[in-house]
Amino acid sequence: MKKTAIALIPLLYTAMICPGRKREHPILKVKHFAHRGFHGEAGIPENSMAAFRRARELGYGIELDVQLTKDDVLVVHHDYDLKRTCGTGKYIRDLTYEQLCRYRLMGTEERIPRFVDVLREIDGKVPLLIELKMETFNTKLCRLAAEVLDHYHGLYCMESFHPYALYWFKKHRPQVIRGQLSEQFFKEKEWKHIPAYFVMKNLLTNFITKPDFIAYHYKYKDCLPLKICRKLYRIPVYGWTFRSKEDYEENQKCFHGFIFERFML
Repeated sequence: MKKTAIALIPLLYTAMICPGRKREHPILKVKHFAHRGFHGEAGIPENSMAAFRRARELGYGIELDVQLTKDDVLVVHHDYDLKRTCGTGKYIRDLTYEQLCRYRLMGTEERIPRFVDVLREIDGKVPLLIELKMETFNTKLCRLAAEVLDHYHGLYCMESFHPYALYWFKKHRPQVIRGQLSEQFFKEKEWKHIPAYFVMKNLLTNFITKPDFIAYHYKYKDCLPLKICRKLYRIPVYGWTFRSKEDYEENQKCFHGFIFERFML
């Protein structure tokens, strides 16, 4: 009996990471996304209007991050706090949008933009890969982002580390292409050793959320869950984040698409 149970584990694991039925969609044909816009040039910080304009000029798809302020304004910023980008330890969730506007990005004249302003600026000229920065199971971010995107006519898809964000879109906006972000969390120092990260790194919620693609840290391209998704289920896998052309070229055969920064293709 024990041997039978052990033998069933690989089958159960394979079933749990089974993604959604493969869908055809133009966004899944996009190969390159500039990470947080095309930034790094003088006066162009990440996730800024300048970075998004530059990516648009170069014709790259744009990856960007969305979260909520204290007064529920959708803004584009990666970190939950402003320490790295603005030199203060304050958190975006504790500031109103008006208060947030007081801070400049990385010593430039750029400010943290509203999501609606970014959408207006891009205006469908290039595809968008939108990461939802959801910290808890509160899905207000999902709802508000979806309501804004309902009126956007450009090409886009969404992704998140939080599986519940994918589940919300599966239930309420099933037509939107969605992707599961992940990596080998226990190998990265900043992540705590808790069960949730074990579930996430092994993509064990796929059978519930049914992602259309996986976005995984490219360093772990040979990890087991990624191999199964790539070879058995043939799901598109995007690698993040490539910071050199050498790494990008070495991994051409390993990924369907590429999220990159600080170099041109």
